[in-house]
Order: sequence, then structure tokens, then C-alpha cells
Amino acid sequence: MVWKKAIDFVKHIYTMTAQFPKEEQYSIVSQMRRAAVSIPSNMAEGAARHSDKEKVNFFYMARGSLSELDTQIEICESLGYLRPGDKNASQEQMDELSAMLNGLIRAQRE
Repeated sequence: MVWKKAIDFVKHIYTMTAQFPKEEQYSIVSQMRRAAVSIPSNMAEGAARHSDKEKVNFFYMARGSLSELDTQIEICESLGYLRPGDKNASQEQMDELSAMLNGLIRAQRE
């Protein structure tokens, strides 16, 4: 379920960044999309690992990519690239994903 929500968040980031200025295509847009894709990718890689310690490390990396996106969204807002509601919609999804990832990490560590 967490992985599916992460996939949905990737779609949200791709849709949101599609309207950014063309000169940002190979900078902030590319960086944001890679960070977004990294979230479910790291979760999948972690789930395939055998030890709980390895799984937790990959879940931490997914959470790190989520934090990276949080900062990038703040930057985009300050540059005026976001449409009304983009930041709030993103923040809601990031908060939910963060809580779910924290739950996964806790479960694997116990």
C-alpha cells in the first residue's frame, strides 16, 4: 500500500512539473522527478532484501528522497513555479508517505 501511494506521488510530481518553465527541464524538473522515482524504487529494493537491517536502510533512503522533494517544492514555490494548490496537495501526500514509511521502518526494526 505504501509503495502504491509512492507511485501515485510520482505521477503527481510528473504532472506538477510538466507546467514548469522549459529552461528548468534539465535542472529542477529532472532533479524532482528523479527524487520522486527514487522513493518507490528504494522501497522495492528494500523489500527484496533479506535482512531487516538492509530493508530499513532502503526505507531510510526513500524517506531521504521524500525530504529532498520537500525542499525542492519550497524552492519552486519561492520561484513562482507552482500553481495554486500544488504545494498543499504535495504536502498532504508527503506527510502521508512519511508517516507510512516511518511505520514500515518501525515494523522492520522491531
